[in-house]
Amino acid sequence: MAEVSLRHIKKIYPNTEKQKKKGDVHRVSHLKVTAEGVVAVDDFNLEIADREFIVLVGPSGCGKSTTLRMVAGLEDISGGELLIDGKLVNDVAPKDRDIAMVFQSYALYPHMTVRENMAFPLKLKKVPQAEIDKKVNEAAEILGITEYLDRKPKALSGGQRQRVAIGRAIVREPKVLLMDEPLSNLDAKLRNQMRAEIIKLRQRINTTFIYVTHDQTEAMTLGDRIVIMRDGEVQQIGTPQEVFDHPANLFVSGFIGVPQMNYFDAKLLKADGKYTVELDGKTIELSAEKQARLAANDVEPQDITLGIRPEHIALFGEGSEMFHGTVDVSEMMGSSVHLHLQSLGKDVIVIVPTMDLQGIHHDGIKAGQEIAFTFGGNVVHIFGKDEKNLEF
Repeated sequence: MAEVSLRHIKKIYPNTEKQKKKGDVHRVSHLKVTAEGVVAVDDFNLEIADREFIVLVGPSGCGKSTTLRMVAGLEDISGGELLIDGKLVNDVAPKDRDIAMVFQSYALYPHMTVRENMAFPLKLKKVPQAEIDKKVNEAAEILGITEYLDRKPKALSGGQRQRVAIGRAIVREPKVLLMDEPLSNLDAKLRNQMRAEIIKLRQRINTTFIYVTHDQTEAMTLGDRIVIMRDGEVQQIGTPQEVFDHPANLFVSGFIGVPQMNYFDAKLLKADGKYTVELDGKTIELSAEKQARLAANDVEPQDITLGIRPEHIALFGEGSEMFHGTVDVSEMMGSSVHLHLQSLGKDVIVIVPTMDLQGIHHDGIKAGQEIAFTFGGNVVHIFGKDEKNLEF
C-alpha cells in the first residue's frame, strides 16, 4: 500500500523585506506575504490512493514543485501534516520515506555507466550484488534500455537519459515515485514517446505516482486526477474530463484546453423559472442540465462572463441566432483549421474540421472572409464576476 495524505500543508519562506506588522497581509508577484514570510503553498489538501497517478499542474511559480519537494523531504513543511501509509513523515529524513524522485535535469553521474547509475541507490543500501543485477536488468527491460547498460550518459540521447533516470528510481521499488517535469528538456516528438512510455510503466510497477508539469497535455494524458494550482493555492482537483468539462473557475477554464476558451461579456436572465443567456441582443437557451444546476444553487440574474471552447463553435449560414465575424487569420493544422475571427469586439477562435461528417471541406476559408457562427446552450460555461463557475 502507498497512500499519501497531504492535510493543510503550508510552505512559508522567510520574507527578506522590511518586517511587517502581525496580521498584515499583502501580495508580491501574486503570492501572499504575511508577518511570517512569503506563502508559497497555502492550505494544500489531497488524499492520494494507492497506485494512483496524480499530476500537479499550473504556471511557473504556482507552488507545484515546492509541494513535490515537501513530499520528498527536500523542503521543510511549515504547517500541516504529510502522511505516507498513515505514518506522519513531516520530520522523517528523505532516505527513510521510501520514495524516489526523477528530476528535470536527469542528474546522472557522468563517470558511471548506465548500469552503475541504476545500481547506485541499491549499492548504498548494501543490497547483494546478485539482487542488484536482477533488479537493474528487469528495470532496463521494462524501459527498453538493455542495450545501453554499458554506455556512459554522454553517449545517450535526452530520451534515453531520462529512461535511465527513471530506471534508477524504480529499481528501489519505492512506495511513491515523484517526477518533477521530467520531459521538459525533450523535443516535442520525444515528449510524446516518453508520455506513452510512462503510461506503460505505471501499468507494470506497483507504486503511486506524483507528477509535476506545466504542460497541460501531459497532465490530461497521464493523470488519473489533476491538481490545478495557482499562486500557491489549489484551484480544482478532478479527473482530466471533469476539469475540461466543468472548470471550477475562470483560471481553470483558461488554463485547460488548447486553444484557450473564448470569453464574452453577457447577461444571465431568469423568467418563469427558466434561465437564458443574452449575448449581443440574442438569446441562448441553456440545457436542462445547466438549468437544474443553476436552480439548485439559487443563482440570481446577473452580469456574467460566458465561456465557449473553440471546438464547440459551429459555422453556419444565415439565421436570427447567428453571430458574425471577419476572419483575421486561418491556421491550417492538418485535420482542422483554427480560425481567428474579429467578432463582438474581440478575437474569437473557432476550430473547424478540414472535412466535416457530410464530406464538406472547410479548408478554403481565407483571411478577410465574413462568416457566421453559433453554439448551443449545452456547451457554454457561466462564470460570475467573482470568476467562479456559477453551476458548481
